[in-house]
Amino acid sequence: MTKDGELIEEERVPWYDPKDFYPIRIGEVFQSRYQVVGKLGYGGYSTVWLCRDLVGHCHVAVKVCSRNAIPIKRELAALEHLNDLPKTKHAGRQFIRTLLDRFELTSNDVPSRSFQCLVFKPMAESIWAFREGRRLSQWLLKDILYHILLALDYLHSEAKLIHADIQEKNILLSLDDTEALQAYEEGEQTSPVARKIDGDRVIYLSRPIEPKQYGPPYLCDFGEARIGRTTYTGLIQPEQYRAPEVILGMPWNEKVDIWSVGVMIWNMFQGKNMFKVTGGPEDEAHDRYHIAHMVSLLGPPPVDFLKRSETGEPWKYFDAQGNWIGAADLPDDSLELSEKVSEGENKAQFLNFVRKMVALAWKPEDRFNADELLKDAWLLARD
Repeated sequence: MTKDGELIEEERVPWYDPKDFYPIRIGEVFQSRYQVVGKLGYGGYSTVWLCRDLVGHCHVAVKVCSRNAIPIKRELAALEHLNDLPKTKHAGRQFIRTLLDRFELTSNDVPSRSFQCLVFKPMAESIWAFREGRRLSQWLLKDILYHILLALDYLHSEAKLIHADIQEKNILLSLDDTEALQAYEEGEQTSPVARKIDGDRVIYLSRPIEPKQYGPPYLCDFGEARIGRTTYTGLIQPEQYRAPEVILGMPWNEKVDIWSVGVMIWNMFQGKNMFKVTGGPEDEAHDRYHIAHMVSLLGPPPVDFLKRSETGEPWKYFDAQGNWIGAADLPDDSLELSEKVSEGENKAQFLNFVRKMVALAWKPEDRFNADELLKDAWLLARD
């Protein structure tokens, strides 16, 4: 049991309302098919449960969405779009986590409202959890990147889908170890997780699956995905990974995913963020610090790029000639100075690879696509 009054798991989400989360109990059966074994995790708009599929005689992960889960509408649309696509020989298709089933639950609290449930193949932990703040080896980084770029090439070239939320938390390592699922069940039976009783509601602590070995990474979580059109507008992406066209109020396309990959691998390989997004006396987060560091690392943006904005946002930071006038100093930094892991020719090749996604590419059309990146010399070198 947890301490009285202690907030745990989804209760810590700032907008948490118990009526928005379905009151699941370990052992119950959904749809006369999925029996809950244990809680795998939670997010701002869902909880995730390991279940035994009594019909398919296997384990599945069931994502039970909250009632106000607006991102789930996008995710469900994207997942159904992917399932409706014709069969393909594209290798990237197999590294995308797809939907196995869906159903809805209703609660006695508010019987007129339903909770969307999505059924997936169980996965191990995310790259973010696996890394635990450590730097990944170059070999492991390349292996992860190869699979994710394959998945992105399929999404962009065949599925015509923009993920729009590429980050380490949305890349999950798959399970090659079915014994870990049996061990999970045995662990819950012999040593049940702590839980909190809140009236007729039980809130469980999450228990991770602990495999002895991992399978390849899969691209997951399509809650921000866009389908079909060539350009979109509006804020997307985690702040640290946000592309300049998004920050500056311009139309954006699938190349935002390429930008996110470039920024993400810097964190994974260098062990630090590529861009500093905070500054000032109180170290506050603000776009001016983010854009200022972009200018330091990438050089000034082309003026014709700035003129694409459908808002006045660029002119808070640049004059008509593209010179920096923002209310923040430009850091004394460069990619060469910031990159401290590799050296010599390997460093040059790594920086060249990153520049294809970020440094040479204020303009989205100047960024390489996923298929081109898969042919890069640094990525293909295995020494």
